[in-house]
Amino acid sequence: MQRVSLTESLEFSRLIYGMWRLGDDADTTPAYVERKIQLCLDQGITTFDQADIYGGYTAEAVLGGALKANPALRNKMEIVTKCDIVAPVGRHEQATVKYYDTSRQHIEKSVETSLSDMGIDTIDMLLIHRPDPLMDHHETGAVLDDLVKSGKVRNVGVSNFRPWDWDLLQSGMSNRLVTNQIEVSLAEITPFTNGDIAFHQRLGTNLMAWSPLGGGALISETGKLGAVMDDVAAGFNVDRSAVAIAFLLTHPATLLPVLGTNNPDRIAKISDALKVSLDRETWYRLYEAALGNEVP
Repeated sequence: MQRVSLTESLEFSRLIYGMWRLGDDADTTPAYVERKIQLCLDQGITTFDQADIYGGYTAEAVLGGALKANPALRNKMEIVTKCDIVAPVGRHEQATVKYYDTSRQHIEKSVETSLSDMGIDTIDMLLIHRPDPLMDHHETGAVLDDLVKSGKVRNVGVSNFRPWDWDLLQSGMSNRLVTNQIEVSLAEITPFTNGDIAFHQRLGTNLMAWSPLGGGALISETGKLGAVMDDVAAGFNVDRSAVAIAFLLTHPATLLPVLGTNNPDRIAKISDALKVSLDRETWYRLYEAALGNEVP
């Protein structure tokens, strides 16, 4: 598995296991969660993506159960988590509306809760989950810097930020923002042309790509795009999901797809995407099918 250096001291696996559905599985026992983690590690997938809100604020504790049962796992993993979404469920059920909170108080409390729930001492990467229209970039930047200085967080980044959101927060910080996690896939191709990928490619910032299978839509796609994916997949003896991921891996910006599934058989096949090598013409065949027309 290729390793990608995000900083001098932090590497991620090229493919990342997303744990947004971890708390939704029928089996959340430590042993079963460890099995899923081990299936990833066996493929060289060492980076795991979490968020405080996943599973209605339960997924981090589910992961923590496995890490507490087998502490040796922690040293084999890079753990990413996110904060700032307040939704009226679980620990925030008293909220009357879903909102974002990038205040110092909220971020500090979220980090403490995440560390406790996962049973770890340090978060490898903390992301601000969504742009907050009420963000005071000086306050948010300062607390992120302080968390890095304290050692509770090793690196910081963002999720779903547009270039101007990134620039605003970065202007209030001394530490460098390390990554942005955005939605991009054959089902969501606008970042290839709206400047999001180009902005980070110019900066040399590695983007994490969430929902690389379009929330499962690409698996069940029945139109031309599905037919092209199947045709390409047949040539490499893989399924269409591997082709959809390879489409992202081919881009020179070095995108890091985040894949989430609770099915052990599917987890074991995540690295099949690395078997697929797309030439420029084949990449454009897929891109054209996703566009619904030929390029101008």
